Formats: sequence, C-alpha cells, structure tokens
Amino acid sequence: MKSITLQSSLFFLSILLIQNSCSHSANQAGESEQPKTLYASEVIPFFHHWNLILGDGSNVGQALQFEHKDYFYTATDAEGDWVVFKTPNAGATHGTSNNTRTELAQLKKWSPMTEAKLSATLKVMQVSTTGDARVAASYSVVVGQIHSADGHENEPLKIFYKKFPGHEKGSVFWHYEINTAGEDNSRRWDYSTAVWGYDFSVVGTAADSYPEEPEEGIALGETFHYEIEVRDGIMYLTFTSEGHETKTFTKSLIKSAYTKPADIPQQTQTLFVPIGQDGVERENAYAEEGLFFKLGAYNQTNGKSPEVNKNWCSGAETYGGDIQKQYETGNYAEVWFKEASIYVSDAAVSNEGYFLKNDHLPHAGK
Repeated sequence: MKSITLQSSLFFLSILLIQNSCSHSANQAGESEQPKTLYASEVIPFFHHWNLILGDGSNVGQALQFEHKDYFYTATDAEGDWVVFKTPNAGATHGTSNNTRTELAQLKKWSPMTEAKLSATLKVMQVSTTGDARVAASYSVVVGQIHSADGHENEPLKIFYKKFPGHEKGSVFWHYEINTAGEDNSRRWDYSTAVWGYDFSVVGTAADSYPEEPEEGIALGETFHYEIEVRDGIMYLTFTSEGHETKTFTKSLIKSAYTKPADIPQQTQTLFVPIGQDGVERENAYAEEGLFFKLGAYNQTNGKSPEVNKNWCSGAETYGGDIQKQYETGNYAEVWFKEASIYVSDAAVSNEGYFLKNDHLPHAGK
C-alpha cells in the first residue's frame, strides 16, 4: 500500500515538473518573440554630437536610444543596418523654413579657420513624386549642410539629391549660398555645382514636362558617399560612388568671389536675379562666423504656390498636411544613412562652445 502511494506521489510530481517546464519554455518563447529595438545610436554611435529635429517640427534633442516610426528609426537590408530619416512635403516646420525636415544639427560651432570634418555613406530612397517641374527645388532633398550660426545665418554648403518623376536616375549637386554684404539678406542667392547628373538650374519647360534623364546620375536606393572637410578657411568636398567617377571640389569660405555685380554668374542671373535676388557678398565671406554641420533629410519640395517663389515653392501635393496620406502617395523624402563620422578640432570651438538647450536650437530655420 505504501508502495502504491509512493508511486502515485512520484507520478503527480513528475506531471507538475513537466507543466512547470513547459510553462517556463512558453514564457521564454514569448519573450523571444518580442524583437529588441535597434536604435539609430547603436548603428552610428555619434548622436551625442547633435540635436534632432523631426518632420513635425519638434526638437528631440540628442537622439540616444530614440525612435519615431513616422520620421526617425532603423532599417535592415542585404547591405546591413541603416538609420532612416523621413519627412513629408508638408507638416509643422521648424523656425522660419518653408520646408519640413528630419535632420541633425551639430551642437558645437567652429571657425572656418581651423579643422572640421563630416563624412557620410547614404542612399536616397524617396523624393516627392509631385511638384512643378519648372521649380528648381521640386523633387529634391538636402542630405548634408554647413550652416552659419551668426550674422545672416546663411549656408555655405547644401548637398542635394534630385530626381524627376519617371526617371530612373537622379542628380547629386551642391550649393554655395553667398553671405550677403550689408543688412538686407533678402537679395542672397545660391550657386549650384553638379556632382553626378544635373545642377539645380536644370528644370522642365512646363509644370509636367521634364528634361532628359541624366546619363551619369544616381538612382534611388544607390549608395554614395560624401566627405566635407574645412581647414584654414577652405572647404574640400569629395563624392564617391561605385561605378561613378570620384568628384572633388574646393571653395574658399573666407574670401568671396562675388563682391561686385559683375561677379554674379550666369546661372544666378537666370534663376535668381529675375526674382530680385541680386546681392553681392562681403569680401571675407564666412570668415568671422561660427559654423556647424547638419545631416539628414531636409525636404525641398513643398506645397506653396510657385507664384510665391519660382525657385523654392513647388506646388506639390500635401493633402492639407495629412502626413500618412502623403506617405501613402509618395509625397515625402526618405534618406538612409549607413555610416557617418564627425570631427572638430578643439581649437575650432568658438568661445560660445556648444548649443546646449534642447528647447531652443539656434539657426535651424533655414
């Protein structure tokens, strides 16, 4: 009798152990089904150098262990892990800008006389599918900048990607914006230089008429790399992409080439002078100003009427600012970054040092 009781006890004990084991295994399985979030700061560990602005106009501050599925997150493909910057044609904008952005702004400003460097490997996945082809900014996104923190707060560098609807390949080009002489900055203008494909000045002859596709262009989803280096007042640019010619450029940031009306290039006379942007630049350009880098997706396509400004107002679809509708219909910009690095020499830091306040990021309006 005792033997039977002992056997029964052992049997029930074994059942309990099996149940507990199964329950524990189920819990483990359940836990493993919850994927771990891969944050941007784990893909590119340099986010303590930046403040992040989102496509809804909000200032995140330093994007450490942060994501927002509408604007800023990570993605993985056959090439590895990427940081995604996404922003619609219309939404809340930051500062005085007409355009939305999901973009990093460097916390430290530096002098053009000392050494600063930014490099990035990226691919543009989307630009707006609507806009007015006669407007130079339509279908484009800015993926890297140097911005002034002082004076007129102008931009000695903007790196663009632009692709017309129906084309497989787009263009990469860069802009220099003059640091206008005098107090009136409304007469400022950009000068555009082609890297692969066209520059900013190549536009359509009608709202829905496009130029020929650039033979040496870059396709959506095609990886390219830029390197920006500033030292001793000179900006050095290098652009590389597999299967494309490496392109290099230099530009002085401390001595202007545009100090007289006669210096205004033909491209500017065609694009900007007719709308009253016919200024000249101060002789020392950006020499006396603090500069900082920007990186991300600064959408250059917006819904404003081209009658306001034929270079910058695209008349694109915005669906009244409905972000999800814009995403569903291709009216947004999306840029993926795989690698990036930043360096600023200690001697380059201005007396004011860092922009520390997350609730007020200076000079992000343009």
